[in-house]
Amino acid sequence: MEYVFTLKYQLSARDCDHEQLVERLAEAGCDDATIGIGQPGRIALAFRRTGVDARSAVLSALHNVKQAISSARLIEAAPDFVGLTDVAEVTGMTRQNMRKLMLANATEFPAPVHEGNPSVWHLSDILAWLDGRGGYRIDADLLEVAKTAKQVNLAKEARDIEPNLTQELEKLVA
Repeated sequence: MEYVFTLKYQLSARDCDHEQLVERLAEAGCDDATIGIGQPGRIALAFRRTGVDARSAVLSALHNVKQAISSARLIEAAPDFVGLTDVAEVTGMTRQNMRKLMLANATEFPAPVHEGNPSVWHLSDILAWLDGRGGYRIDADLLEVAKTAKQVNLAKEARDIEPNLTQELEKLVA
């Protein structure tokens, strides 16, 4: 199965030779990615990777990038963080319909990761919720990749939390 996802990284000062980066990434097995180098000190790799499941595809890409650029620091795996407009786009709805659905089901609709202007959700939470309601065409591969991206992002954030705080938080947020 082929999975589509993006990995975004922060680069170290020593890894800013773009031509050399592209060569190293290709040699490490990232020849199935479109490489974007727009913002200084950042790189984004848009993958179309084959794997037995989304998890293995994403993890193999993470491994290949780390092999090529050991100092690269993962910023985000995508698709994960989305606004209502993004969700509407991937589900074939309008933003207005998505917003009406959210408001009409306020107690059931997944809680945002960030509530504000704009609010941000995990894509997998909303897709799974829509899928559970029935009547919506949800791409199963997209849902699988979004769940994997969410897990990668949560693991990335968790590694920065103090161990004592992690234990305390587990009791409080359950």
